[in-house]
Amino acid sequence: MAESSSSLPPLCEKISYKSYFQRAADLTILGLLFSLLLHRILHMTQNDNVWLVAFLCESCFSIVWLLTTCIKWSPAETKTYPDRIDERVHDLPSVDIFVPTADPVREPPIIVVNAVLSLLAINYPTNKLACYVSDDGCSPLTYFSLKEASKFAKIWVPFCKKYNVRVRAPFRYFLNPLATTKGSEFSRDWQMTKREYEKLCRKVEIATGDSHWSDADDDFEAFSNTKPNDHSTIVKVIWENKGGVGDVTEVPHFVYISREKRPNYLHHYKAGAMNFLVRVSGLMTNAPYMLNVDCDVYANEADVVRQAMCVFLQGSSNPNHCAFVQYPQESYDSTTDTLTVFQSFMVRGLAGIQGPIYLGSGCFHTRRVMYGLSPEDVEANGSLSSLATRELLAADSLPRGFGNSKEMVKSVVEALQIKSNPQHILTNSIEAAQEVGHCDYEYQTNWGKTIGWLYDSMTEDLNTSIDIHSRGWTSSYVSPNPPAFLGSMPAEVSEALLQQRRWLTGSMEVLFNKQSQSLSYFIVSCLLIAYSTTLSCFPR
Repeated sequence: MAESSSSLPPLCEKISYKSYFQRAADLTILGLLFSLLLHRILHMTQNDNVWLVAFLCESCFSIVWLLTTCIKWSPAETKTYPDRIDERVHDLPSVDIFVPTADPVREPPIIVVNAVLSLLAINYPTNKLACYVSDDGCSPLTYFSLKEASKFAKIWVPFCKKYNVRVRAPFRYFLNPLATTKGSEFSRDWQMTKREYEKLCRKVEIATGDSHWSDADDDFEAFSNTKPNDHSTIVKVIWENKGGVGDVTEVPHFVYISREKRPNYLHHYKAGAMNFLVRVSGLMTNAPYMLNVDCDVYANEADVVRQAMCVFLQGSSNPNHCAFVQYPQESYDSTTDTLTVFQSFMVRGLAGIQGPIYLGSGCFHTRRVMYGLSPEDVEANGSLSSLATRELLAADSLPRGFGNSKEMVKSVVEALQIKSNPQHILTNSIEAAQEVGHCDYEYQTNWGKTIGWLYDSMTEDLNTSIDIHSRGWTSSYVSPNPPAFLGSMPAEVSEALLQQRRWLTGSMEVLFNKQSQSLSYFIVSCLLIAYSTTLSCFPR
């Protein structure tokens, strides 16, 4: 990375949105609420129990309004300048992309395929990207669909980069009619690419209704006699990037994984799957940054990785201050979204304090932070402090925290010290990757406790971000136009209600767990509970 200079324009800057009119309005409402409470108290003895009930309800609402006003007092977000990054940074860092899925029925493979294709076609050096799909349902249909998608990706990725396609999810891109303004060559390529995508969709549709295709292919032998909750670890390299630097015809690394599951073991749901993704990617590519995207979300902005790197590589007085970069969650199939309102006020408000909470998708993480580092463990130049080196890299410290895999411990040392990680053959790491996917691998380790995504809550995103911020790290909120990521809304009311219940339950778990020791996170948990309760009454 090139040295930053004070004379050069910044890669990003923090933008504050202070509205004195909004502050005055909030304080006026707050004053009216307190006046109402005072009136209730003064006349409490003169009225019946209905008056008391009204006082309690109004007190709860007043407290929520007070907390909300405090959080959204100084909203902010980060503006990035990705067009400047190539002038400032000659060697962009690698990024590992995580796409978790769990159920081929609730999450149709064609949706997962489009999410993956949009991520593989991101405007970033292909030899610096690796996409890992975690299939917690161990579905041969999902694996088949991803294999077919990798074949189409060899057409789709060069097409997107050749013509600078903005929307890089095929199912959204081909909704628009052909524009012939770019000449006949573009028209021929467009029609050919669309035909190949339609073939891919037909293959996936046929495979969904007929499973006999898996019997004739030895590559599907690992899926024989498997059940979603009872199977061995499966790690398959679908595609390995062997092209040179700047080869626009190449496709990023593409890996399918499914961790071992047994009926008598606790698997920790999505958090457990994410931690397995961290371990496998650490063994294979070990990128210093990781992007987490839900399987029903696609990359809507081709420069999204460059935008995030602008924040991480800013090169300020403390280049290691930012632990993660969160993008807003927006949908392509709904014009009104209560989550958007929440993000506009609450998440921007938190971004003006220490940084936004982790929202579960559309977030770039720093691997070293997920491995448990604190800001005091890192020097201003990015290297580990001498004390951290002695403590974290002690001979018996890392195996006790990260597990007994020697290859895993080696990759952790490289990640913590930011050593260059030459692109080696991914298939050589399959055996080690299968080892770290065993059900009992995390037993008596720090995975899920102080390392990786934290357990003990259904909302692993909130729980993990609380731990990261409590260590002293900050985070950034980037909300570009057009949106960086777009996802789908729950198709049915029952699905929406289930989602709201999960948020409410997880927020309650976080509120009372040992990590919610600071007042700020107590406030955030209370507000999330109030927000989730409101959404349960008005499902999207």
